[in-house]
Amino acid sequence: MNIHTLLENILKASQDVGTYPLSDLISTAKSKLISGIAVAKDPEKELYIAFMGGEPQGAVYLDEKGVLFGDQAVLLINGTESFLMKESRKDVIETLIMSSRIYDKNRLKKNMSYVVPEIGKSGGGIGILSIRVSKGGTPVNGIRVSVRKDGKIVGSDVTTSNGDAGFRIAYGDYDCILQDRSQAVTRYHFTFDPTHPTVQIAL
Repeated sequence: MNIHTLLENILKASQDVGTYPLSDLISTAKSKLISGIAVAKDPEKELYIAFMGGEPQGAVYLDEKGVLFGDQAVLLINGTESFLMKESRKDVIETLIMSSRIYDKNRLKKNMSYVVPEIGKSGGGIGILSIRVSKGGTPVNGIRVSVRKDGKIVGSDVTTSNGDAGFRIAYGDYDCILQDRSQAVTRYHFTFDPTHPTVQIAL
């Protein structure tokens, strides 16, 4: 049985609790000591967070490129998702957590507390950042690019055929996380300001 089938089976056998943004999901699960699974889906991806006794213990991220588990899955939660929480059997959730354990719980809290900058806000030191990814001088398509500031994810995109990913963010210092089709992760640090609108990254 593949992971997607397992997750769907867990959802079918679980009882709805409610639908919440990430911050309310965490607080509701903790206050009710819920053991279960929360899911957020859109046409391009699926995100699952497994709770045991009210605490987030596991995470799974699925898209057309594959599956990520645990801390790597949490990296791709942007904090704007709406999660359906379902209460499940503890033994089933324990099995899921064994293969998707979150070791750094602070990552979820950082995603939860980040406030996305207003789109269309004038001034305030916000600009359009372009990250251009290449390998051996050739643009690389299909690289997942996440930009973080102070540990918080401020944007995620996938490079186009010309190796570009774009973000509307405030000027400042950032960390960039690149994930290729083999799920290998690479990190870079950069400064974004009006004189540096494009960041060139060679793999």
